Amino acid sequence: MRRDHRPYYLKRLHEACRHWYLQRFLAPQFERLGRGAVFMSPRHVEVFGGPVTIGEYVHVIATADRKVRFTVWSEWGEAGWIELGDYCLVCPGVRISAARGIKIGSGCMLAQGVYITDADWHGIYDRSAPVGQAAPVAIGDNVWIGDSVIVGKGVSIGMNSIIGAGAVVVRDIPADAIAVGNPARVVKELDPAHPRKTRAEWLSDPQGLKEQFGEIDRAFLKDNTTLGWLRSLLYPRKGD
Repeated sequence: MRRDHRPYYLKRLHEACRHWYLQRFLAPQFERLGRGAVFMSPRHVEVFGGPVTIGEYVHVIATADRKVRFTVWSEWGEAGWIELGDYCLVCPGVRISAARGIKIGSGCMLAQGVYITDADWHGIYDRSAPVGQAAPVAIGDNVWIGDSVIVGKGVSIGMNSIIGAGAVVVRDIPADAIAVGNPARVVKELDPAHPRKTRAEWLSDPQGLKEQFGEIDRAFLKDNTTLGWLRSLLYPRKGD
């Protein structure tokens, strides 16, 4: 479909059902799920093990072919964990796998297909070892990780940095830097004095933002009807 044919009330009903599914089936799987969290297609988000902590006003987008997965493996005597800060954006296909600990700061953006792991998941010489070498990962506030990036064990990424699409991060990246390549290396430094706007600032008035989006939806969907929506599902036309 090229556009949304639903009447406004149906879109609101769909959002209410999505929120009910999140609270009823997905929220109990997290150690903590912060207020204002929005999960688009929560049925395509998978949680294995724990604890997994999700901050406030986090947005998670998952699709049937690009599930979002949070996985925690606990070894004998060791307990892994995942912590996702406030105001983060998680796009389809993101996988976060922890055997020790992965901390992602506030306002971070994880693009489609990002993989963050703190372990090798097999021994180098003993391939029967289920985890192998492991070391915690720390990602600072306001970091943007591009499409299909891999972040490996023991890595620290400083706040405000950007990791370019397809990069493989196997060593620390400082704050206010742009890093690209395999292995990722810094190619540019950001100006820390330059004005910037974070997701935390954008979402600082969630109720006001919700009302704005509601007005936009009402304007775009005002001419849609229930019969027209059903027709688009059963008898789609060119241009639908």
